[in-house]
Amino acid sequence: MEMCSKSIKDAYSSCRLCPRSCGIDRRKKTGFCAMPSELHISRVGLHMWEEPCLSGTAGSGTIFFTGCNLGCVFCQNYLISRKKKEPSSTPYSLPGKVYTTEDLSDAMLSLQEMGAHNINFVTGTHFVPHIIEGVRLAREKGLTIPTLYNCGGYESVETIKALSGTIDIYLPDMKFFSPNISRKYAHADDYFSVAKEAVAEMVRQCPEQVFDDNGLMKKGVIVRHLMLPGLLFDTKHVLDHLCETYGNRITISLMNQYTPMPGAPAELQKPLSADHYRAMVDHLKILGQENAYTQEGGTVSSSFIPDFE
Repeated sequence: MEMCSKSIKDAYSSCRLCPRSCGIDRRKKTGFCAMPSELHISRVGLHMWEEPCLSGTAGSGTIFFTGCNLGCVFCQNYLISRKKKEPSSTPYSLPGKVYTTEDLSDAMLSLQEMGAHNINFVTGTHFVPHIIEGVRLAREKGLTIPTLYNCGGYESVETIKALSGTIDIYLPDMKFFSPNISRKYAHADDYFSVAKEAVAEMVRQCPEQVFDDNGLMKKGVIVRHLMLPGLLFDTKHVLDHLCETYGNRITISLMNQYTPMPGAPAELQKPLSADHYRAMVDHLKILGQENAYTQEGGTVSSSFIPDFE
């Protein structure tokens, strides 16, 4: 196995890549994200279910990283976001495969050759040093399509600053407003205060939305919000903040595709109210948000969950 460069290894020796700031030496043990210093990737492939300006006609070139710094109880990608207990002498196993930075750069070039409109790093917060080095190598070898950072929104401003020049499009979530709700569902009572600062840095780096002649985004920020059942007013507060702070300088993607997942608490084992979703679509209009994606009915489906086998 090829060793990471010294700078990458040093970044994991006292890991503070995400707001949890564990300070763990991931070469020896793991912190909240459950990931070692070796790069683990669970899926590389074209994905058609991102926003239209990202998926286009050929698909977004997604690279799904193993592990997560949030661990939401309703996560659709739970198969790769956490360690899995195994009924064997080995207590845990890690999904995905180990990649070197060279492998990562080659994966980007392979996706570009397949016709991907962009390179979409999904939940890569805990592997940002690999992403920075991998993009540098890929660009040296001929990568020309935009790079996209697709994250849960719980990001360190310093880590986002480190990505300046590496990332062309930011696609963060803004999941929660209430500390009580984010504590209960994502183990992070400071979620909103952290996410709003991270998004501010993303917008600072990408203050304008740039599209090509085919309507594909080349640079900009899209903030996603997945509505959860029973949390109408939390959604309203999130949308109020985004619209009042950024208006149409960003795009808002308001999603109704919540799908109950195994292990989610009882109050989340039900679909989202269609009336609540329509109310928030109307609220975006009242707020004057013209750059927004909304979803039609019938989008609740496991088809949105990629095949990680």
